Amino acid sequence: MKQLILTFILFLNFYYANAQSNKIDHTKIKEDLNEILTNISQNYIYLQEKDVDLNCIREYYEKQIPNIKTEEEIVLFFEYLIDEFYDSHLILNTNRSASFRLYSPLYVTIENGKLLISNVWQNQIENLEQNIIGAELLKINGIDIDKAIEQFPTHCHNKKSQSVREWIANKLLAGRYNQPRILTLKLNSKETIEFDLGKLKIKQSSELLTSTVVNDIGIITLNNSLGNNSLINAFDKALDKLMNTKGLIIDLRNTVDGGNSYVARGIMGRFINETRPYQKHLTIEQYDGNPIVERSWIEFVNPRKEQYKNSVVVLVGRWTGSMGEGLAIGFEGMERAEIVGSEMERLAGEMNGFSFKNQNFGYRLSTAKLFHVNGTPREKYVPTNYVKQTTIQKDETLINGIEIINNNPE
Repeated sequence: MKQLILTFILFLNFYYANAQSNKIDHTKIKEDLNEILTNISQNYIYLQEKDVDLNCIREYYEKQIPNIKTEEEIVLFFEYLIDEFYDSHLILNTNRSASFRLYSPLYVTIENGKLLISNVWQNQIENLEQNIIGAELLKINGIDIDKAIEQFPTHCHNKKSQSVREWIANKLLAGRYNQPRILTLKLNSKETIEFDLGKLKIKQSSELLTSTVVNDIGIITLNNSLGNNSLINAFDKALDKLMNTKGLIIDLRNTVDGGNSYVARGIMGRFINETRPYQKHLTIEQYDGNPIVERSWIEFVNPRKEQYKNSVVVLVGRWTGSMGEGLAIGFEGMERAEIVGSEMERLAGEMNGFSFKNQNFGYRLSTAKLFHVNGTPREKYVPTNYVKQTTIQKDETLINGIEIINNNPE
């Protein structure tokens, strides 16, 4: 009897092992690898600007295919491939527990060869008391930051490049969903501390926006809702109550997930009385092996409903993303607002979705470049009224915005 049970158990183990291996069709993964590389080579508008060898990617990732044993490993396989382009706008439309998050509430930049915390998502973090602005990032989870960058699971770009190194460092701050993020920081005081990034609490709001009045200045804060078409009605209602204020502040510092141009144009239309340009598009076309020809056009905003005529200030920061960035450069391009804050997320280009033949998830690629109407690439735009964050004790960007309105109320 015992022998029979043992035989049955061994059979089940054998059956289960074979069932697991049979679930992964490596031929189909290779087919999808060829497809995504073809789409990147033909459609990714920033490919020429990236110092990435597609042949290196093809060779390296083809070699990894036989090692893939689970559905999660398939997702990570394509996630790491997209990360080779160090472009935060290129993403899969799925993730797994071992995937990297898309962003962190801290941002580091390289200054004099050191990775320093330059920005903190101050207006969204509930429980940060220690001023870590300017602190040097030394380690993540006990691993020296240079080594952690070198160990990041990409293989075909130059990790000594400043732009690549900075991008990877911020991906490491975002971290994997299933791992801690313990930072070793050297503060401006020279004190070294351990900082648990995972313990920061990010404010959540169920409302599309919030609005208030401070000293006759209206403030409308968008709560990461630029992708919700209902925001237009909510914005209209809020703005209608603020029509008689001496100035208006639109806070875009929590638009981290971007949105769509329908909503953005709906908002901008409330601030003009004639059609005005707000951004430029550029793409390339090539057919049947003939020469590449550029195609570009200007997109306009049309007036909508009653116009708000007084001064407008738009607040932006490192967590102003994609359509939030488009809204900011659009307001400035229409000459209807002063833009105040730091660099934005710098998510490059206009996105289109692509599907795999054999996977139940897809991915996004930038297929057109976007520009301020003055010709500045959107991802390189720096606010005209630049604010370098120096402290978490006060909202320096908001203070600057209020000052601009008070100095120019009409």
